[in-house]
Amino acid sequence: MSVKPSQKVYQEVLEEIQKQIAKNQLKSGDRLPSEREMAEQMCTSRSSVREAFRALELLGLIETRAGEGTFLKTYQPYQSVELLSSFILIDHDVRQDLSETKQLLEKEATKMVQGKIDELTRMELERLVDDSSLSTPELQYHFFHILFVRTKNKLLLKMWNLMEQFSQTMENNHYDLKFYKELLVILKDSNPLELEALFAEQKTFGKINGN
Repeated sequence: MSVKPSQKVYQEVLEEIQKQIAKNQLKSGDRLPSEREMAEQMCTSRSSVREAFRALELLGLIETRAGEGTFLKTYQPYQSVELLSSFILIDHDVRQDLSETKQLLEKEATKMVQGKIDELTRMELERLVDDSSLSTPELQYHFFHILFVRTKNKLLLKMWNLMEQFSQTMENNHYDLKFYKELLVILKDSNPLELEALFAEQKTFGKINGN
């Protein structure tokens, strides 16, 4: 029997896990087949499956517990961002695309809640803007995280969270304090034109310093 390339085994292991999730309706914390069981199902060596498991564990997709087995894990993108960002963001065009896409998501999320912010949320946002102890990246994350949560769109929040984590590895990728103060005023109204104008005034982050 010919040995399968490691990349092919990795893909097959991932596909097999997807099948197991669909077939058995697995969720985070549920046990996956062992290396031996997986190797038998895929007609490959245990060492190849072990290598694939290690790669998936590094990415935070599964976890191996000594003496217990391998278990499905809730994916936390933050675990792999630092590892992957140096490869993904090496391309200037990719960095530019990331900045532009993240800004688009932030603008659309703000549109969704514009004119619908309650008093408690408004006060919470104001406290963030007035908190001088927060760094610029911290202010950006907490401010927009509140807005994305208020959209009640979990997928939108997850997409933004992932992009935000990647963007934290880039320099000069944040709005200034003046932007947030103006945004607080615009959030009270339901006029989308003012919101469009405010975001249009922001230079695309990646272009500010030629990053």
